[in-house]
Amino acid sequence: MDELPLRPELRGRTPYGAPQVPAAHRLNTNENPHPLPDELLADLGTALGHAALELNRYPDRDARELRADLAGYLSRTAGTALEPAQVWAANGSNEVLQQILQAFGGAGRTALGFTPSYSMHPIIAAGTGTGWVDGHRRADFTIDPSAAVAQLREVAPDVVFLTSPNNPTGTAVPLETIEQLYDATSGMVVVDEAYAEFARTGTPSALTLLQGRPRLIVSRTMSKAFGMAGLRLGYLAADAAVVDALQLVRLPYHLSSLTQAAARAALAHTDALLATVDAVRGQRDRIVAELPALGLTSVPSDANFVLFGRFADASAAWQALLDRGVLVRDVGLPGWLRVTAGTAAETDAFLTALGEVARVHRPVLGD
Repeated sequence: MDELPLRPELRGRTPYGAPQVPAAHRLNTNENPHPLPDELLADLGTALGHAALELNRYPDRDARELRADLAGYLSRTAGTALEPAQVWAANGSNEVLQQILQAFGGAGRTALGFTPSYSMHPIIAAGTGTGWVDGHRRADFTIDPSAAVAQLREVAPDVVFLTSPNNPTGTAVPLETIEQLYDATSGMVVVDEAYAEFARTGTPSALTLLQGRPRLIVSRTMSKAFGMAGLRLGYLAADAAVVDALQLVRLPYHLSSLTQAAARAALAHTDALLATVDAVRGQRDRIVAELPALGLTSVPSDANFVLFGRFADASAAWQALLDRGVLVRDVGLPGWLRVTAGTAAETDAFLTALGEVARVHRPVLGD
């Protein structure tokens, strides 16, 4: 690769990806552990069969029926009415975010995100030639609105990323903070809500802020709560003018007929799919509740994962868990590891292994 005329800002980088190593319990990629319901699997077969009859033709490049279904889902669940013209879909939320930066970022423009946060944000920024600035967080990983407003006014970014619930820390961003940051910038504000369905009761979505804020974008995914990570379907809600702008940069026919058909079939089974959310929340809360007895702590989580610590050597603790058949994520934060809330059996295995590891790799107490 060194001999290729690669763009300078990409040299020395490594591809994004969680470690894919053999483990009895894979709790490192925040997947929904529950399989799809049988009735959906049956309908998926029928829907894909119908779509396959016209695979010699290009798909609906605007995904109009899918966007109507997504708008209906968001309108039912988020407490705010949305029209299909306000919704856009792509191959996973990463493509949605890429299209946003293609349209509103690029050479000579800057994006800012409050790190630690989703590591794909700066990667996508680099891929689109967009400059990147790290925003600041408090020691407890929350955002200080006053400090954040001051930084936005100093940097004047073209795109601001807010991840709510935040990955890898798990906590949702208060709506008041989002409002303050929106008012402090003239750029686009993107609230990445990939884990929103797992939020604790009473935690509102940034979708409720869209009215009257034409520069606000809320992105979602079907990979997490819907349990369809393999489908690769992400989407956003925003002012209709934002959706029009994104169509200037999207590739022609970017969503296949099969993807659109599968996503629509899944949305018709929303209640059954989201029935697993409460089970996942229960395991998340169980993990949080049992950590103190092991001398460990966690960051308050509105997601389907828990950031836990603190270890004197998180990398050694990660390896010790893997040696016991449990794969969690080392997110590069000194002292901290992240675990996905899995099934009850997976939580049993994790807590048993963690109890053994904590006795050897003593946590840092009082931190």
